[in-house]
Formats: sequence, structure tokens, C-alpha cells
Amino acid sequence: MAKTKTGKAAKTKTMPYDVAAQLRTPEEMAAYLDAWLDEAPEDSAGIARALGDIARAKGMTLVAKEAGLSRESLYRALSENGNPSFDTVLRVARALGVKLHAEAA
Repeated sequence: MAKTKTGKAAKTKTMPYDVAAQLRTPEEMAAYLDAWLDEAPEDSAGIARALGDIARAKGMTLVAKEAGLSRESLYRALSENGNPSFDTVLRVARALGVKLHAEAA
């Protein structure tokens, strides 16, 4: 462990991880959402948060405008406690440029 000039252990600085910062391309965004749909298909809140992560990566203001929603209602719908309607999910997915897929279970 690194030590300071006084001989005390240096404190490690940590920062919260933000997945939105890692979603740089449409392919990465689609892969992230696809992973949620594949790994946790019953977790509607997690899928909504994943859409929120992608929306933050693309820009909430732009996504809200393209989805025909206010920025505030988009944040609220895709928040941890949000419960977006299916219409909102479809509008946001279209605004993000991602498609939802179905396959036999």
C-alpha cells in the first residue's frame, strides 16, 4: 500500500461508476440493452434503467425531444422508481435507435 510523506497509508479515491460513460456507439448501446433483455427479461425496472443509461449516454434532452416527451418526464419514467408505459418504452427505444426483438423462449 502506498504511504504519504508522513508514513500514513494513502487513501484511495473512488468515484461512482457510470455505465453511460462507457456506451459510446450505437452498437454498444444495443448490446447493453440486449444483455438486459437476455439476462433479466422479467426485470422491468432494470430494463427501464438500462434504457435510462443509454438515454443519458446519447443525451437526455435529445432523446426526450425525439421521443416526444419532456426531459423531466423521461428522467422520471426511466428512474429507479419509474414505471414507464409500454408506449413510452417503444418511443424511447425508437429515439435511441434500438429495436426490441422477440424469440421463442
